[in-house]
Amino acid sequence: MSGEALDRDLWKGRRVLLTGHTGFKGAWMAMLLARLGATVTGLSLPAQTSPNLFGLLSPWSDLASATCDIRNPALLNEAIRTARPDIVIHMAAQALVMEAYADPVGTIASNVMGTVNLLEGLRTSDAVSAVLVITSDKVYENREAGIDFAESAALGGHDPYSASKAAAEILTSAYRRSFFAERGIPVVTARAGNVIGGGDWAPDRLLPDLFRAHESGRPVFMRNPDAVRPWQHVLDPLYGYLLYIQRCLSAPAAAPTSVNFGPPREPVRTVMEVAEQVSASFGADSLWTCDTSRDRLHESRFLSIDSALAKTTLGWSTALPVDEAIGWTVAWYKAFQAGADMRAFTDSQIDAYAERVRSHALIGAHLRVPDRP
Repeated sequence: MSGEALDRDLWKGRRVLLTGHTGFKGAWMAMLLARLGATVTGLSLPAQTSPNLFGLLSPWSDLASATCDIRNPALLNEAIRTARPDIVIHMAAQALVMEAYADPVGTIASNVMGTVNLLEGLRTSDAVSAVLVITSDKVYENREAGIDFAESAALGGHDPYSASKAAAEILTSAYRRSFFAERGIPVVTARAGNVIGGGDWAPDRLLPDLFRAHESGRPVFMRNPDAVRPWQHVLDPLYGYLLYIQRCLSAPAAAPTSVNFGPPREPVRTVMEVAEQVSASFGADSLWTCDTSRDRLHESRFLSIDSALAKTTLGWSTALPVDEAIGWTVAWYKAFQAGADMRAFTDSQIDAYAERVRSHALIGAHLRVPDRP
């Protein structure tokens, strides 16, 4: 594998606006940006779970954290004016498929109008150089044909969450072409596969549910054990996002407007197979059982995305095979259960990841943590 290095000189002191920084992926991204020396302003609602990764990684001496609901354009505009960001990474969203079924209007307000509010607030900014909007691998019209979706595939969405993310893609494209392209400002989207990793406590997500089952002794009621998902460790797509932004800054005209970030199709892992692997890692019998008591809401049975564009344009591919991604995630939860210093443990996993990608000539030495004062 080959690819670009993360350029610490490019990121050091750069003003970055990160929405959704109190979420699972957002907190990991905040850690990476801090290690690269960026000046980060985080905008988000308070963390939605207890415990939560953002809280476990506190205190944040290198992050200006502000509570802001992206559905409120006045508050969002004021935050943008104050931060004057050069780079924007938009991760704030209602990210749960089941929650979207329960509250479709709220999901659309967050994922569609929240994205529009952000882009509208940035439209008149004289400071912004690049905007990355994070959507989902679920933006594609999935007819269950067993294909790998490339970026050119038709957008769609059977369920409210998928539809909200597809709509965010369409609106981001419209804002790019209508308002930002003529100013030479890249406004791009990233579509990542299923992300796992330590510090996620969201409901109705497989690994957090299995960890809770291990702690409580009560099994997870699994909806679709035979479903296939593109599992990858959280650090893999986040690294890809940073490379993507670098490309947008160094060669904006050549940067693709949307990029998939997902693992290789093989080996395929069903939900049931991942659950069994996690159960064995905890030294437990099966931590799950089939849920036959509730009406089954629609979820895709097979989902896989084609990440060839990320490889050819960014030199990116996943550094952690699926078995290791699962192992690293279980190790994080075991460390938490044992009362470890989770900021130090999270740092150690980032160090190990940096070493891994360095060994594949993907990253160079730029992601190492500088000595802390």
